[in-house]
Amino acid sequence: MALAIVREVCTACGDCEPVCPTNSIKPFKGVYMIEAESCTECEDEFDVPQCLDVCMEDDCIIPA
Repeated sequence: MALAIVREVCTACGDCEPVCPTNSIKPFKGVYMIEAESCTECEDEFDVPQCLDVCMEDDCIIPA
C-alpha cells in the first residue's frame, strides 16, 4: 500500500519531504507527490507514516 498527497490541499510547505525514510516524496508541479512504487507507509520502521506525523493540513495525505 502507499500514500498519496492531495494536490488541492497541499500547501507545498515541504515538511514531509525530509522525513520520508524512502525518499518517496518529491516536488511536483508546485506541490508535492508521493511515488507509490517506493512508499512503504513506514510500516517496517515506525508506528505511523512520518509524513502524516508532520503534515499540518487535514486530509492532505491519504491512502492511495
